[in-house]
Amino acid sequence: MSDFNLQKFLDNKVKEYNQPGFIPNDPVCIPHLFTQKQDIEIMGFIASILAWGQRKTIINKCKELIERMNGKPYHFIMNHNDEDLKQLLGFKHRTFNDTDLLYFVEFFNYHYHRFDSLEDAFLIGQENIKAKDISIEKALDEFKKYFFSLPDYPHRTRKHVSSPAQKSTCKRLNMFLRWMVRVDDKGVDFGIWNRIAPSQLICPCDVHVERVARKFNLITMDKVNWKTARELTDNLLILDPKDPVKYDFALFGLGVEREM
Repeated sequence: MSDFNLQKFLDNKVKEYNQPGFIPNDPVCIPHLFTQKQDIEIMGFIASILAWGQRKTIINKCKELIERMNGKPYHFIMNHNDEDLKQLLGFKHRTFNDTDLLYFVEFFNYHYHRFDSLEDAFLIGQENIKAKDISIEKALDEFKKYFFSLPDYPHRTRKHVSSPAQKSTCKRLNMFLRWMVRVDDKGVDFGIWNRIAPSQLICPCDVHVERVARKFNLITMDKVNWKTARELTDNLLILDPKDPVKYDFALFGLGVEREM
């Protein structure tokens, strides 16, 4: 298949999957339950971190958490007392438990008392990376350092927030960034952040995306790590230099629907 035909095929698949019908069965439906920016950021971040296993289970666990936060995550995080935190005890999704959740709440409380948006957490030491030739790689590494900068953070919680420095693909964080940064009129991604450019994003590389991407020779490396995600994205940049991660819709959709 020629590059031209591959691009046309993938572009058509992007159009097929990047539409409102994609939302209800995907974790992105969780931030779509909200209209306030901070609620979208908080539950988008948590939904992406919990995006492990069956999508239906992920969605149900996120909805359970929203209920435990009285339906208002941002308000709960900013105004809770010690008694309120007891509502979070017993929450668990796979290896993510209430110890991890309580630290997430502590971090969000710390951050939102200093910044209006979670976008600032990915811009540590720089006001705007959009106009600069800076890879999102550095931003992700610095984000993890910042996220675990509070005293006495639970060491066990570190495994839930990855970074390129660990050679991770950072699938969950890259998916969250796609939700927040990509701008179009299709209604799936939010595009509420404007200091990171879509062209700087890295394509989320899960098992479905990896499998389909290999069939198209968009991935050639044997191991699956940060370099693999970079290789995939570099090849997607050839197809669309301004918005490479839109092809996440095509690759994921083809994989999860078993079209490829």
